[in-house]
Amino acid sequence: MVNPARATPRLVALDWGSTRLRAWLLGEHGAVLAERQNASGASTIEGGPAAFEQALAGLAGDWLDLTLPAVACGMVGSAHGWREAPYVACPARLDTLHEHLVPVKASATTVHIVPGMVDDPTDGTPDVMRGEETQVLGLVKDRSDLGERACVLMPGTHSKWVQVRDGIVTRIRTRMTGETYALLRRQSVLARLMPADDAALNREAFSAGVAAARDARGADLLAQLFSVRTLGLTGRWPSEALPDHLSGLLIGHELVGGLRTADGPLALVGEPELCRRYALALDVLGTAAVTTHANTACAGLWQLAAQAGWVEA
Repeated sequence: MVNPARATPRLVALDWGSTRLRAWLLGEHGAVLAERQNASGASTIEGGPAAFEQALAGLAGDWLDLTLPAVACGMVGSAHGWREAPYVACPARLDTLHEHLVPVKASATTVHIVPGMVDDPTDGTPDVMRGEETQVLGLVKDRSDLGERACVLMPGTHSKWVQVRDGIVTRIRTRMTGETYALLRRQSVLARLMPADDAALNREAFSAGVAAARDARGADLLAQLFSVRTLGLTGRWPSEALPDHLSGLLIGHELVGGLRTADGPLALVGEPELCRRYALALDVLGTAAVTTHANTACAGLWQLAAQAGWVEA
């Protein structure tokens, strides 16, 4: 129940990713007054700026009529989004991110789009993120100690590993764990022995996959992937256990690689069930994690509005 004293609307906050649009109506101090979402992701919209404005009006037009400030993060600021918000180069200060907001005029209000970040070291390959920087900001707002030194892991289709030190994002590394799993699970030779639908987590098969990645020290992933097939062919694992063994292998290899360079406490941010799976994998590896909120984008968007002076923190 929202305290009536905090129920006055102050901000429209938007997490606008590739496949979904999520909106919050926020009151004093970031209190959530209402939440809505639909499938109007940035990658699904065709028709240019007018189509983005129409999609937003369809979900939150009555909120926009309140003439509140609006802040949006995610792929809405990409080259195929509403308007491109150029990347901020790392090392990037979280407390000055608001200085790079890109305004786009809608009929009822102005939406301020959060830029992504790019990590382009001279001695390595570039990496980028859009939307995750806002989640990191929201995390640090709630856990200021993690802003001093931490590695923030956001599991998903493209898992993001973000290194933070003294409130500065110093490094980004993306690992395509979720997308690789989906492709192998549905479209590879491995899928032929797997059931059509996923069952409840088989902890034994998953943990065995993580342990295999650990024992290989991150080497020979391609051979271990084929072993998912042979473990099924020989009856070592039943077909319903194979998806979780595959998941354990991929997450295990991601963690073994990522933990080599992670500096400070490891904080998990993301969908709760997926974070629980990563926490189980970390337990197999003997590494502790700080599990945080399911989604810290809302807190990050409020913090950006506060930095800009539109609301009180």
